[in-house]
Amino acid sequence: MALTMNDVDRFEASRPRLEAIAYRLLGSASEAEDAVQETFLRWQAADVDRVEVPEAWLTKVLTNLCLNQLTSARARRETYVGQWLPEPLLAGDPMLGPADTAERREAVSFAVLTLLERLSPNERAVYVLREAFDYPHREIAAILDISEAASQQIFHRARKHVAAGRARTEIDEAAARRIVEEFLAAATSGQTEPLVRLLTSDAVSIGDGGGKVPARAKAFEGALAVAKFMRGLFKPGKAKRALVGGSPDVYATTANGDPAVVVVLDGRVIGVMCLEVTAEGIAGFRNQVNPDKLERATRVWAATDHGEPLFRSAF
Repeated sequence: MALTMNDVDRFEASRPRLEAIAYRLLGSASEAEDAVQETFLRWQAADVDRVEVPEAWLTKVLTNLCLNQLTSARARRETYVGQWLPEPLLAGDPMLGPADTAERREAVSFAVLTLLERLSPNERAVYVLREAFDYPHREIAAILDISEAASQQIFHRARKHVAAGRARTEIDEAAARRIVEEFLAAATSGQTEPLVRLLTSDAVSIGDGGGKVPARAKAFEGALAVAKFMRGLFKPGKAKRALVGGSPDVYATTANGDPAVVVVLDGRVIGVMCLEVTAEGIAGFRNQVNPDKLERATRVWAATDHGEPLFRSAF
């Protein structure tokens, strides 16, 4: 049965929420878009007149598609070249979804998305639906075909796992910009000490090049090691300019609600560095340079006002 315009409109009204759920479940904007498109095809093939609650039906179909995707993704990531990191979403991206509570903002942070990789697919689904979208356990149970009691148990277990690995400090955009500016001033000073003072003693830096852009497979650990890496990263050099194809502009913004450095060359985002900020200092850097994971960031960047760059890199 062909969809009516009203049926299409009902789906499109749900698309932003579905994309936000899928992104949190998969950690990939491109895979989230594909999952939502497949959900639309299922909607198109269904007898929609018999669907009593379209939102619940669509959420169930999408979630189960994502659960299947997560299972296969685990196998793919075993052969992934180097570190695997989520795909960053820049400020203003509608896929970031609801941000009206601290819990919802934190659920899409880069640190939490990375931690969610450690959960089972069911744990991840329950955590996302409950923590980020405030679905009642009764509805989550129906979506996942489990009991309400099981949903509650899974959620508490998942929340405990996530809470054990985070100590994030929530900051506004103005504070995020100041932190990025302070970090970049230290990173470009040519000295290690100013950087070390900004970092926690157990700071970590992780990069994801996907085998397409050079990125160290092993994380840098400890304030001194991270500071030396950052000092070298921002040190000018002909080899770096040749590698990236020019001298990119460097901006301060937010990605996934965290302070972020965005590196742009000829309108194309070629790197996003997310800073994990705690009360003790910067505890982590997650550097996404895999071009496959920066396509959406480039589209969003082109469509939003991002102001002037802090500086043009001397790479």
